[in-house]
Amino acid sequence: MTAVLEVLVWWAALTGIWLVLISTVDPLELLVGSAAALAAAVLARAGRRAVADR
Repeated sequence: MTAVLEVLVWWAALTGIWLVLISTVDPLELLVGSAAALAAAVLARAGRRAVADR
């Protein structure tokens, strides 16, 4: 459950940054930005775990 919460927090933060940086919010950009943020959130969690497990 902690992993899901961590990815959710990363996703929300990255999606929020994406929304601030784009000029026009249309459905396709929202979908692409959310998908990219989800991928980045999963990679951020994996990277944090790799560094923490050293």
